[in-house]
Amino acid sequence: MKVAFLLATLAVAASAEVYLKETFDDSWADRWVKSKWKQSEGQAGDFTLSAGKWYGDAEADKGIQTGPDSKFFATYATLDKVFDNTGKDTVVQFSVKHEQDLDCGGGYIKLIPASSEKQMESFGGETPYSVMFGPDICGYSTRKIHVILTYKGKNYLIKKDLKAESDQLTHVYTLVIKPDNTYKVYVDLKEVASGSLFEDWDMLPPKTVKDPKAKKPEDWDEREEIADPEDKKPDGWDDIPATIPDKTATKPDDWDDEEDGAWEAPTIPNPEYKGEWKPKMIPNPAYKGKWVAPDIDNPEYVHDDTLYNFKDLKFVGFELWQVKSGSIFDNIIVTDDFDVAKAFAEETWQKTKDAEKEMFDKVKKEEDEKKAKEAPPPSSEEPAEEDEDDEYEDSKEEPAHVGTIKLPDEEESSGHDEL
Repeated sequence: MKVAFLLATLAVAASAEVYLKETFDDSWADRWVKSKWKQSEGQAGDFTLSAGKWYGDAEADKGIQTGPDSKFFATYATLDKVFDNTGKDTVVQFSVKHEQDLDCGGGYIKLIPASSEKQMESFGGETPYSVMFGPDICGYSTRKIHVILTYKGKNYLIKKDLKAESDQLTHVYTLVIKPDNTYKVYVDLKEVASGSLFEDWDMLPPKTVKDPKAKKPEDWDEREEIADPEDKKPDGWDDIPATIPDKTATKPDDWDDEEDGAWEAPTIPNPEYKGEWKPKMIPNPAYKGKWVAPDIDNPEYVHDDTLYNFKDLKFVGFELWQVKSGSIFDNIIVTDDFDVAKAFAEETWQKTKDAEKEMFDKVKKEEDEKKAKEAPPPSSEEPAEEDEDDEYEDSKEEPAHVGTIKLPDEEESSGHDEL
């Protein structure tokens, strides 16, 4: 642990417990185990200690960074003691910096139960977990915060769409689950979501369902409008033909009545014709609306006040797929008190974030200036006149593809193992 941050820890309530606090110092590998998952296939990447290219404090901002590209990453640590959250808040918090400008990959953390202990040597996408929380980014369509909870052996994804931060700076993600079955999600210590475990997950079936035995009454009228029984067809309506002879037409000069028959002028649409008569429509006085089967109590619904309850949380881990590696994870805490987690974030991320941003801006400015210097000078020669046909041919060319990225098979796509 970094001594400076340990000395700066604020006083907290005596009842609060911290089950894991990790700031990643030089001894981090003594506490974290690299999974054997994907190693035999040569698809496993590594985590290395680094503060990255920009930081607020070279030592304090060290975390574990993914590398190389297009690999699976899996590592875990054991909590200081098994966490039974019965009657307690569950708080998991960590920071992540997608220094590489992550284009496709996971950035989330998992809380894993003691019941998965025999599988932890090869901890990976198939290892049962209790909570999965954090950002997941892939292109512009997927930039969300996962909150997945396990209930009776099945994983349930939050129904809300929570936006993840996708810049190249460090951000802190905090999840709080309370024993009254409510939750809160914070990003950089600001609340971005809250609600009920009952309402925002489908862990329990609905309380009510439509009565499958109900039938629409025979006299139920769903017609919004009906023909006006008082409306009558005007006299002579049906006497108006749809077409009439074209009065402007003349018999061709070469027409022979004996050979061609009696000449008749061609017909044209009758401007007086109004079509088939229909009575006007009026609101139906007997309209009852669209019939819907009545709700009844769902016989499969059983209320459960223990949705929040995980009695044997024992491990914390990262299990990720990243196309472009370089994410740095730091400052993990698992506790039963949000104030403890908040104080920890204030003593770590908050103290260095402004300096990190300053260094980031400086590095980016230097990179831009270097690119400008290395760019070839503009040509002083007059551009040759292009033949119009050549210009047309050039315009038809499709843009060249810079390269392709082979994604893992869907069943192995653990970078996005939502459920």
